[in-house]
Amino acid sequence: MARAATTADAFNAVAEPRRRQILDALATGERSVNDLVAALDLPQPQVSKHLRVLREVGLVLVREEGRRRLYRLDGRPLKAIHDWVGRYERSWSQRFDRLDAVLADLKDEEAEPDGGTDDDE
Repeated sequence: MARAATTADAFNAVAEPRRRQILDALATGERSVNDLVAALDLPQPQVSKHLRVLREVGLVLVREEGRRRLYRLDGRPLKAIHDWVGRYERSWSQRFDRLDAVLADLKDEEAEPDGGTDDDE
């Protein structure tokens, strides 16, 4: 079976860790390719390749300033990811609440003077 193209949508594009690093770097503002190369310690061809993918799915916008190209984040395509993950937030919150209750019970048992058990006698 053929592998899905990484340029199909934001989900596939951000699945690659280097692309997420680029997005994180662009979240602080507009940057040139050379700025990204220096900040991420990646080879220029690799940064350019990932920027192309991010541009194709709309996560990154580019503008020319003289001979330089400046890239910036466009978070609108991330909304689909945010909405999808949000559906699981309630489940995660409920699980963390149950875990907090279990940990609190364990802590209470440890705090009891006799260790919380009467089986020793």
